[in-house]
Amino acid sequence: MPLKLFAALAAIPLVPAAVQAADFVTIPLEATIDAPADVAWAKVSGFCQIGVWFKTTCEITSGTDGQVGAVRRIAGRVDELIVAKTASSYTYSQPKSPIDYHGTVEIRPVDAGHSKLLYTLVYDADALPKSAPENKAADREARTKIFTAAVAAIKAQAEAK
Repeated sequence: MPLKLFAALAAIPLVPAAVQAADFVTIPLEATIDAPADVAWAKVSGFCQIGVWFKTTCEITSGTDGQVGAVRRIAGRVDELIVAKTASSYTYSQPKSPIDYHGTVEIRPVDAGHSKLLYTLVYDADALPKSAPENKAADREARTKIFTAAVAAIKAQAEAK
């Protein structure tokens, strides 16, 4: 690189873009399942089971159901991607979400006949529209209510005979 060009590039001030601080909210939900972990997980591990839990549509639009990289479309409009997976959990993200939204569904063994369902949501409340504190609190409350109902539906599905 010619010396003059290098000097000109070096003289350009490096001004970082304005970065908004994140206010990550975590909503941990759980329920005890009256079924062994392996039995419960087999009943609720499908990535599109969310359609049952939320009484809506769900389709796998890319990849293989339950595998990292699979994409589901919920209610014909929300795309979610599996970003991590274990033998009894998966974590998904909404790649186009401005709130950096993620969720994890997990079943853990408790004893021979019981397991624990953990459903954890994480998102950036500062990126919500109208992110005033009262709106953030209302949003968290609404998400908690919606996903508490989903946890009850997952529990019922996992315990079904």
